[in-house]
Amino acid sequence: MESDILTTNIDSIQSKAEKIKLLICDVDGVLSDGKVYYGSNGEEFKNFNIKDGLGLKLLQSNGIQVAIITGRKSDIVERRAKELGISHLYQGQSDKQAAYDELLNKVGISKVQVAHVGDDLPDLPLMQQSAIGFCVADAHWYVKQNADYVTHLSGGCGAVREICDILLKANGCLEKVLKAYHYSNE
Repeated sequence: MESDILTTNIDSIQSKAEKIKLLICDVDGVLSDGKVYYGSNGEEFKNFNIKDGLGLKLLQSNGIQVAIITGRKSDIVERRAKELGISHLYQGQSDKQAAYDELLNKVGISKVQVAHVGDDLPDLPLMQQSAIGFCVADAHWYVKQNADYVTHLSGGCGAVREICDILLKANGCLEKVLKAYHYSNE
C-alpha cells in the first residue's frame, strides 16, 4: 500500500510539495476521527492516531513546521499539540482566515510554501489558497471535489501520516527517515 500511496496522484502535486515548509491541520475529522464523546461529568474525549503523531514529529525534525487551526476549543487538543511539539496552535477560530493570515505572517512564509489538510466546508478556503489542499478520504464530497489530493485513509485513521510521508518524500527526507529505523549490528 505504501508504494501505491506514494505514487498515485503524487505527480500532480510533486513540484508544489517540494516547496512546503508548513503543514496546517484541522483537528476534528482530520487529526481525530471526528467523533466527540462527552462523559457524565462534562469530560470531552477525542480519538487521536499515534501514527499521525509520529508523522508530524518527523516533519518537524526535517524542517517542515506544523500548525493547527481549528474552530473548536479543547484542553485535549492543547495537550496533544504540546505532546507533539506543535507551538502554532489556533483554537476556537470562528474566522479561520484571520488565524491563517496571522500564522503565515508570524512564521514568515508565503502561501506557496503551505499545505493545508481539512475535511469539511470551513476548511475549504484555507485549502484553496494554500499551495496544496489535502483532504482526508472521508471528507465532505464537495471538499473532495476541490482538493488537490484526497488521502487513501480517513481522518483520525492515518490520513495525516500519509500526508507526512508524501511531504517527506517530496523533500528528499523519507528514505533517510526510514533508514534511521533499521536495526544495525554494527
